Amino acid sequence: MKRMRRSSPARLARQLSIPKSRGLEAVLKAQLIEAIVREISRRGLTHAGVAGRSGLARSAVTGISGSLQKVTIDRVLRLLEAVGLEASVRVRRAA
Repeated sequence: MKRMRRSSPARLARQLSIPKSRGLEAVLKAQLIEAIVREISRRGLTHAGVAGRSGLARSAVTGISGSLQKVTIDRVLRLLEAVGLEASVRVRRAA
């Protein structure tokens, strides 16, 4: 699997001329999706199996590597749980 280049939310937002919050959302989704895809591969899971565990359609599982705009954060979290992973969030004061 090709590794994604890490980008800061602020840099991504500047490059795409979008609000910083949207840049943060894109970076978070990309990191979570990368972990999901890696875990599916590592464990040899099928998209149908992950779909069954998550309650999502198989096409939703297959499409997670596509457009980040089309993948909602709630679906990403359901898929994360379906492959046996959990996320944690760290909040800090803005600079």
